[in-house]
Amino acid sequence: MVMTIGASPVCLSLSRGIEWPRSDQPTDARTDSTGFSNGLREGSLHSVCGAGILQWFVAFAAAGSTAEMTAAPSDRFLGITVLGDFLLSEGPDAVLENLLGAGATAVACNPTVTAEADEATGSFQPPRDGGSSPRVFDRPLFGKHALWVRSGVSYHPNPKCYTDSPYGHRQPNDLTDAHGHVIGEFLDKATAAGLTTYFQIGAVQPSGMRDEDRPRLPDGSLPVRRMADTGSLASEAIRAYNRAYVRDLLDVYPQVTGFRPDWPEYPCYTFDEIFRDFGTHAETWARAHGFDFDRMRADVGEFFSALQGRLRNEHLREFASPDRGRFAMLSWFHERPGIAEWLRFKSALSADVIAHWREIITEAGGTGKELMINAFMPPYSILTGLNFAAAARHAVAVSPKLYTMHWSQMVSFWGDVLLETNPGLDEALAVRTLVNLMDIVESDDSRDQLADFGYPNPDEPHPIANEPQLRKLGQAQLALRGNSQLYPLVHGYGPCDDYARRLQVVADAGVPGLWINRYGYLGDEKLAATARIWK
Repeated sequence: MVMTIGASPVCLSLSRGIEWPRSDQPTDARTDSTGFSNGLREGSLHSVCGAGILQWFVAFAAAGSTAEMTAAPSDRFLGITVLGDFLLSEGPDAVLENLLGAGATAVACNPTVTAEADEATGSFQPPRDGGSSPRVFDRPLFGKHALWVRSGVSYHPNPKCYTDSPYGHRQPNDLTDAHGHVIGEFLDKATAAGLTTYFQIGAVQPSGMRDEDRPRLPDGSLPVRRMADTGSLASEAIRAYNRAYVRDLLDVYPQVTGFRPDWPEYPCYTFDEIFRDFGTHAETWARAHGFDFDRMRADVGEFFSALQGRLRNEHLREFASPDRGRFAMLSWFHERPGIAEWLRFKSALSADVIAHWREIITEAGGTGKELMINAFMPPYSILTGLNFAAAARHAVAVSPKLYTMHWSQMVSFWGDVLLETNPGLDEALAVRTLVNLMDIVESDDSRDQLADFGYPNPDEPHPIANEPQLRKLGQAQLALRGNSQLYPLVHGYGPCDDYARRLQVVADAGVPGLWINRYGYLGDEKLAATARIWK
């Protein structure tokens, strides 16, 4: 299949109208100890302007450029995530039967078991996604479609594995003793049925994470608005915990095929989340690897401040126009190298974390244990730091998320902040700027109000057309450079017809594999649609 590639500019930016403080730091090119230079990074599309501005400029400028996506074989990879709560609610055999009926070739679960709880003792499922999600499960969980649950680790950890980790192991409880065995039994049954099996766990989310290991804003504070509670990619304490946790898990579950770390990057769901990481761990790592941390902090801090109080309509007009601010953005990044270096820094740091994951998996289980990476789709990956080319060097597959309900939600999250902090800002201009930067609408799409976006209800189609999804798939494929498999990650949330539409987009794109998140949103009708579409 030949796919024409088009994209919008990718980083939130202002036009040239705002006066930025001049840095006294030199801007001449240099190379840091990782081999990254201030200009083009060899072997990576995430290069100029910190992380791939060149990639998107080329995609814009080269009329008729294409990305080849090869036709898929009939036995394409299909993975479905199944959290432990549904294994307890429905039973391992029933879940496995449904997975096989849908055509699954792989399953991912977590080493956690749950039981129904009350608000005082539990957490709410499905996740509320920053308080904006109206999600409910399609499949009943313990007889309900939304409820409070409490959890426990599915095994008894070995304290000796954590001797060198500042973080201890997860604490077993009564659920561990009563139900923990179910996870191992399910992995055995799935393996016997011919499925490959994976643990999906947080890439930088240790149990009981301390504030000192959370990423910081330019002024050193923690973000007030945050949806994903992930740690600093530069934290050595978190890396030590990951090493201990992987070793512990493989001692107990040697049958598992591999791991799927989620968020080996800096999530950007909310506005504040974009502008991390300026904590002490990040500063140490940046200076050790040749990045100008002072310049990054000054330029990003000024940018963050300007966006919340000094943004005017004239700054947005170029980005809201059909041109989408291409020239203005590239000119601005040329003038403000600290922002570009910060994006490049996050890209390098994400690549380093992914390499560390490969190292600790090999150390504990050998080279045969697989690493697959979850990721934000382009162009969000420019802001999160996820470096597809670097990930491809270590992972057998990369799974960028086609979480279209989140893309719509992020327009509201980011737009609310811009409108609240910049009185007089035109809502239509702000919305058009955001959807152009995110590349989630077509040029003839007239939606320009925040009310047009937001989190869709369970019975509402996701408000993202097929074409932007196809562009993002093509961009991710280009970024991998053929060095790893592209297994996009589709979310099961939403009405069946719309789920089938989104699944068909991926099926027709000719990618070699697919992950679906998650089983709880796949009612029987959706399971049947999956089997029919993904052949």
